[in-house]
Amino acid sequence: MAGLVNNLLILFLVSQNNCLGFRGPLSVFKRYKDATRSLSSECLGSDRPVISLGLSDFALDIRMPGVTPKQSDTYLCMSVPLPVDDEAYVVDFKPHASMDTVHHMLLFGCNEPSSTENYWDCDEGTCKDKSNILYAWARNAPPTRLPKGVGFRVGGETGGKFFVLQVHYGDISAFRDKHKDCSGVTLHLTHQKQPLIAGMYLMMSVSTVIPPGEKVVDADIACHYKRFPMHLFAYRVHTHRLGKVVSGYRVRNGQWTLIGRQSPQLPQAFYPVEHPVDVSYDDILAARCVFSGEGRTTETHIGGTANDEMCNFYIMYYMEAKHAVSYMTCTQNANPEMFRNIPQEANIPIPVKPDMLKMTHGHHEEIKDTDKSSLQLSKGEEELILDQDFHIEEAVEWPGLDLKLGQVSGLALDLENNLVVFHRGDHVWDENSFDSKFVYQQRGLGPIEQNTILVLNPSTAKLLHSTGKSLFYLPHGLSIDKNGNYWVTDVALHQVFKLGADAKEPLLTLGVALQPGSDKNHFCQPTDVAVDPITGSVYVSDGYCNSRIIQFSPNGLYIMQWGEETSLGRARPGQFRIPHSLALIPDFSQLCVADRENGRIQCFRLGTGEFVREIKHKSFGRELFAVSYAPGGLLFAVNGMPYPGEAEPAQGFVMNFSTGEIIDTFIPLRKRFEMPHDVVASEDKTVFVGDVHARTVWKFASTEKMEHRSVKKAGIEVQEIKDYDCFWKGGGGLNLGNFFASHKGYSRKGFDRLSTEGSDQEKDEDDGTDSEEEYSAPPPPPAPSSS
Repeated sequence: MAGLVNNLLILFLVSQNNCLGFRGPLSVFKRYKDATRSLSSECLGSDRPVISLGLSDFALDIRMPGVTPKQSDTYLCMSVPLPVDDEAYVVDFKPHASMDTVHHMLLFGCNEPSSTENYWDCDEGTCKDKSNILYAWARNAPPTRLPKGVGFRVGGETGGKFFVLQVHYGDISAFRDKHKDCSGVTLHLTHQKQPLIAGMYLMMSVSTVIPPGEKVVDADIACHYKRFPMHLFAYRVHTHRLGKVVSGYRVRNGQWTLIGRQSPQLPQAFYPVEHPVDVSYDDILAARCVFSGEGRTTETHIGGTANDEMCNFYIMYYMEAKHAVSYMTCTQNANPEMFRNIPQEANIPIPVKPDMLKMTHGHHEEIKDTDKSSLQLSKGEEELILDQDFHIEEAVEWPGLDLKLGQVSGLALDLENNLVVFHRGDHVWDENSFDSKFVYQQRGLGPIEQNTILVLNPSTAKLLHSTGKSLFYLPHGLSIDKNGNYWVTDVALHQVFKLGADAKEPLLTLGVALQPGSDKNHFCQPTDVAVDPITGSVYVSDGYCNSRIIQFSPNGLYIMQWGEETSLGRARPGQFRIPHSLALIPDFSQLCVADRENGRIQCFRLGTGEFVREIKHKSFGRELFAVSYAPGGLLFAVNGMPYPGEAEPAQGFVMNFSTGEIIDTFIPLRKRFEMPHDVVASEDKTVFVGDVHARTVWKFASTEKMEHRSVKKAGIEVQEIKDYDCFWKGGGGLNLGNFFASHKGYSRKGFDRLSTEGSDQEKDEDDGTDSEEEYSAPPPPPAPSSS
């Protein structure tokens, strides 16, 4: 049996990750115009969903062409040809899907789709040849993002010529109004060669039998790795109903290193590998699925229906381009004896609440009255669940990216929700700006001669008003109080100013000009200001060379301060290493501080300075630059560029304020973050990020807002999108239906449209979860700079 499996897998592995390639914009658009089919006007405003993102980058929009499923658990497929023949790299996926209508989406790459129709029933298959899963999205789970410098290689001589999108419509009650669905995914592609190539390693049990009533049944998989080194950055688990926990490990010299462990009854996302794991020649990859046969009256076998079972452990990895293999599989247990030493955690089920099961599987039967009590949530819990489906992405049509700005140090929103930018004009903060005692050394330049405070229309970036000329030397922080006054800091002057929106002179000045200090009357490079809308109290973070928060009265009288320099070892509560940004949370009477060099957020009670809690995540990296709060319970933050050898990228974060949990992360499509320095978010979840090195401001918006808008670029109208994921499935490749049907006790049902690449598909209304997590864990990035 093992020999047969290996032979079939060899045939299957002939295929590589196929996708798409690009040349120049004109050739792309010409070819795509000739090749694409017309789409419903409700979906895309054009039949050419390609948009230029620069000289070498493109976005390809792949959408269902306005479909209305007729019954629940319908699987529909559609294909899109590659825009050009040249080799290219898929570096990001952006989903457009609502959990109200779509259960999950899979995106495949292949050379020949199963149909030439605008769309078709996926029972006909996805591809006539072999296919690779490139992406997956599922309801109730966050999306996945490839690490920086990593891409799926597509097009060229070996890449596929088509993408095939499969959408599973679970509960179609949302289609009672007969509307047309345009769910799909937008790909970000680049013609620039990526040094690291992404791939998928699938560990899968093919022979597990679960006896009825058996309390614990283990399915073990293990293979020796015989290729060039690969680096693991994300994992995904999959079983059906009986699975309790799935764990994956690298075993080297008898030592077990955890890759990932998760309950398959939770949203089956691609979760980040928390600690970097590399796999080298002759290591062993091992996985265990723990099942329970309780409640079953007959044996349960591996199969494609919800009454069968599966034991799958997926690993996303990257390899050096010259050695890259896009897909690998392990279906055997090469060393059963080794599992006597598997860590005990692999045998411990992960408990899942019943209401979470309901959310994960997307059942469309009504909730019984007996279940209502367990589903009643507090207001905060309701907000948390809503936040879990929140996703933002760059508003690529916003022209503000083209503004000519100096170093952008501060952002705020005024009372009319206009964007206010604080920038440094022709001044820069560099290694010559200060001496060892923090005294500014470039006074001879005089103050900045340009207007440093710009008020912009948040939709068009049109300049509405400007001020701040000849007042500042090195602007830094900006906030706006409930009366519309500007509060700003200048790190060269070591001062804090209150300005009226039209005032030529400050209404209030704190600190002594050009004199650094640490007493009640002096600051040392103060970074930010926050004003309590209820009491009018003023809070100043001070700063680069002090480690404290100072509270002043509304008219500038010193009240109190707290904080101290970080001691050796782990930073304790109330200790700072550059308190860099402030966010006042009036809903909870708290002040949150971006403790920059400690890579964390600290929150304190207003008025007392009492420490409340710390928010710290590995994905923050070493530095957390800025934090902002939006009414409704969302906290936004941006981190710094990673240090050499570190993996966490510069990105934005969306968090649930109550729990500190990361709900979403975001990066730009146009350009890249160089040093994101400040972030501000509005109540409608529009987010702006200012970058001090890129000298620009990005706009991001929630996909709920962007979903029904179209943008025009290069003469092509493209509808913007909603969530995203990555996966595979298809009619080609190793067909498990043919294989299992020849073995006693196995049902062929459900396998005819199931391959190794797509072995997650189920046709039962009570099961089926495919998803992934939006995650970013790049290889060693460029060295950071500081300002």
